[in-house]
Amino acid sequence: MSSSSFNAFAMAQSQFDKIAEMLDLDQASRDLLRTPNREYHFNIPVRMDSGNMQIFRGFRVQHNDARGPGKGGVRFHPMETIDTVRALSMWMTWKTAAVDIPLGGSKGGIICDPHNLSLNEQEQLCRGWVRQIARNVGPVTDIPAPDVMTNAQHMLWMLDEFEVIFGGRYPGFITGKPVGVGGSLGRKEATGYGVIITLREMLKELDIRPMDTTASIQGFGNVAQHAIDLYHQLGGKTLCVSSWDQEDQTSYSFKKNDGIDLEELRSITNSFGGVDKAKAKELGYEILDGEDWLKQEVDILIPAALENQITRDNVALISEQVKIIAEGANGPTEPAADDEIKRRGIQMIPDLLANAGGVTCSYFEQVQNNMNYYWPRDEVLGKLDTKMTTSYIAVSELARQKNLYMRDAAYVIAIGRVVQASKDRGWI
Repeated sequence: MSSSSFNAFAMAQSQFDKIAEMLDLDQASRDLLRTPNREYHFNIPVRMDSGNMQIFRGFRVQHNDARGPGKGGVRFHPMETIDTVRALSMWMTWKTAAVDIPLGGSKGGIICDPHNLSLNEQEQLCRGWVRQIARNVGPVTDIPAPDVMTNAQHMLWMLDEFEVIFGGRYPGFITGKPVGVGGSLGRKEATGYGVIITLREMLKELDIRPMDTTASIQGFGNVAQHAIDLYHQLGGKTLCVSSWDQEDQTSYSFKKNDGIDLEELRSITNSFGGVDKAKAKELGYEILDGEDWLKQEVDILIPAALENQITRDNVALISEQVKIIAEGANGPTEPAADDEIKRRGIQMIPDLLANAGGVTCSYFEQVQNNMNYYWPRDEVLGKLDTKMTTSYIAVSELARQKNLYMRDAAYVIAIGRVVQASKDRGWI
């Protein structure tokens, strides 16, 4: 959220409008899919550790559930807005359709900064969110999951509150739970691994060996760390990562010319993905401005933080060497920047596809919950690889056949599937 004038929902709608024109959608289809089906805004009272009551603002937006129950994370963020949640819910609808899993799109959020809340206060917030929305979510209607600054513990508190309210065991109500209480092995790695599985497929098409490539990554949270892990396993080298500094309220880039050591960097990182600057310096990392991750002379850029990070104002900073951008974050590239990326011939693996590993594995978690039978990690990751590879090939083939930008091809497939399901149900 680098620009105060940026509106994620306006961006999501403009992306949709462009594809609606390409597909020549009728007016009813456009009216149905341009805006969410339902949205909920509510207050969450929390008794703070100080004894004072504080009121937090919570949201849940259900964009479309024609293809199955809503699916989407709950994020904690001090800058959260309803328009961001609307955009993310819309992107979830397209993402579940792009990888062809039987779910719709939702999103939730609470305006708060968990850095400044005790564990007890965070627990009250999670339980309060569920109390406000319990009648409108559930395993067969809308299934939450972790997102920015939420984790498996938050999901378990939410699940527990839901089960207290309804008096039963409903593990399928929420995904991203701890393993041992209905969570899936492989879920932690899934989003980051999914990014690299799609990257691996694109490198194959371009006849480039992963071990001959370098990358720069924005973010050092769950997605970025696991993306780096699999990328290094394939032989790639990461030269730079960026991370948010809570104390300074700004971001920094950490660079090592001979490649970063993932475990070393993890050992000096907090649970929110913030790297300790002083310790990084001691370990020989060059500390640069937050936006410098974008300027690196590498083959691959992976934005894996927040939306709207590659914009018309900074797209020119991208080095001539960059061949591929793989979007680990949701909506990291502004449409005006997209035009420039396309003009320069940089290959794009769009967020709909690149970061769909998380929701795919959430779907696997739900399937396991429904069966009450759990797969080993290798089986989960094997199924993830198959799903991501198949989805990538479908988008890539359409892009080649119709001479489309990869993002447009992913949208054409996803929106086409959602329109068809809505038509089949008699909604349009």
